Amino acid sequence: MTAEYNDYKRRTNSCNDIDENFINEEIVINGWVQRTRDHGSLLFVDVRDRTGVVQAVFDESDDKDMFAEAEDLRSEDVVAISGIVRRRPEENINPELATGRVELAAEELEVISRAETPPFIVEDASRASEDVRLNYRYLDLRRPEMLDIMHTKHRIMQTTRNFLSERGYWEIETPILTKSTPEGARDYLVPSRLHKGRFYALPQSPQLFKQLLMAGGVEKYFQLAKCFRDEDLRANRQPEFTQIDIEISFIEVESFLEAMEEMVRRIFAVADIQLPDEFPRMSYQEAMSRYGSDSPDRRFGLEINDLSDIFADSDFKVFSSTVVGGGTVRAIKFSGGADLSRSQIDRYEDYVRERGAEGLIWFALEDGEIKSPVAKFLSDRELKDMAEELDAVSGDIIFVVAGDFKTAVKSLGDLRKKIAADFDLIDEDEFDCLWILEFPLFTYNEEEGRLEPEHHPFAAPMPGDEELLHTEPEKARANAYDMVINGEEVGGGSVRISDPEIQRQVFSLLNFDEGEIEEKFGFMLDALSYGAPPHGGIAFGLDRITMLATGRESIRDVIAFPKTQQATSPLTRAPDVVKKEQLEELNLEIKEE
Repeated sequence: MTAEYNDYKRRTNSCNDIDENFINEEIVINGWVQRTRDHGSLLFVDVRDRTGVVQAVFDESDDKDMFAEAEDLRSEDVVAISGIVRRRPEENINPELATGRVELAAEELEVISRAETPPFIVEDASRASEDVRLNYRYLDLRRPEMLDIMHTKHRIMQTTRNFLSERGYWEIETPILTKSTPEGARDYLVPSRLHKGRFYALPQSPQLFKQLLMAGGVEKYFQLAKCFRDEDLRANRQPEFTQIDIEISFIEVESFLEAMEEMVRRIFAVADIQLPDEFPRMSYQEAMSRYGSDSPDRRFGLEINDLSDIFADSDFKVFSSTVVGGGTVRAIKFSGGADLSRSQIDRYEDYVRERGAEGLIWFALEDGEIKSPVAKFLSDRELKDMAEELDAVSGDIIFVVAGDFKTAVKSLGDLRKKIAADFDLIDEDEFDCLWILEFPLFTYNEEEGRLEPEHHPFAAPMPGDEELLHTEPEKARANAYDMVINGEEVGGGSVRISDPEIQRQVFSLLNFDEGEIEEKFGFMLDALSYGAPPHGGIAFGLDRITMLATGRESIRDVIAFPKTQQATSPLTRAPDVVKKEQLEELNLEIKEE
């Protein structure tokens, strides 16, 4: 029968609870019809809720009217079914299901809600495009795989809260409507109706407020904080995302990093993943030199080697003139890659050119000789020294890029990841964790001819590097640290500047004049001037961590209602136009393109 609104039998058990311990018991299940199978006088209906699936059996000889109603059931109808649990016949046992040894002999059926034909089969949405699944996200979320992810994320959040609360951290909310301050990405702006021509900004992070909390004597703070950044998207970026935001006064860096390691181990344990007992430390400079990235994936080889000394005096001017001009000659060795086709090598050359390199030179080791289009320009000693430096043997291929340091290592860093993906060199069951330390405090923007913060303007210099702010600020290192797992930066933080004069100096180096400093950050400098404690912290990407813990490739898969890579919502059609009256209230008008 069709149930009246809110008048149906409530479940006594979730679907996945039902096992052989319930045999001969009368129970009620509520859920969605996953599929039906008609075997003549018997009808099998798989019913799904968020815990799993159980099979209900309708027998025409028991109740013809109920059987006829069950025959009308369609996928995604919402039902309540009462009946007796019984053991399945041996030939019908389904070892793939937790409930596969039992079934529910139906005695009563109530149809709570009828469903239209869904645009895709919910339990198998692999054939549906991502846009279709996001358009009907409420259906996509019904999939067991998606529900498992949401449950895992919930448990990660609870684990985080419990871990930090047990250690004396207080969960404190910070404002969503705040002030636009330059922190590295574009702000989302919210016009004020009450204050015409003025705007709030959505926070890129709670950075300033958590430092104000330290100035306020809170000492230990955390928050699962919503953050908003109007930037170009990719697989691990969204316009809105969640940070595990943490700050502590009187920070001692090493003990703080160890505590964060333990927290992340506990988070991954939620997904039955055991992370290493120790997270190695590596400097930013070493990471860039060896892997061409400040978030290196070390689960495969292909490390970058410096061949500059070998080719500094070479007759091959492409190499020697690069070294003389202050550049570098760098290489990676691909073991067993000597049989790569010329077309594949050409594709790799195009790949590094797209990343700024002027070219890619290759050397294949075959049958005791080194083959290369440029081998004739190099001496036997140079070729031998190169092979020895890279421990290259017959069957290997060496790829070389000559250029400035940044271009050479970054292009080879991207190439090593490309080769690893192309040839399945990555052990997906391995988890490689490390800390990257000693970042540059500033990076130089060549196009604009000025310094920019490597992370943000509030990171403190490394002890001993403060004097470089007066003399060679581009050489100053930040007392900063990033946690990297499998080539993904999952968290980043630093000791903060707690001295208002050093903070003013950093702002000045970033090209803020006194008026801008007071306008944008005057409240922050005031707070530091009233006895601010030394403090620091970190922010972890909750969505990125969940992505890694659940084996997904995009954070869109671990956010209940994500945006596309064009920052749109197929479900709600956001962003959307608004009425002219709303714009007038805000004293805004749309400029026609």
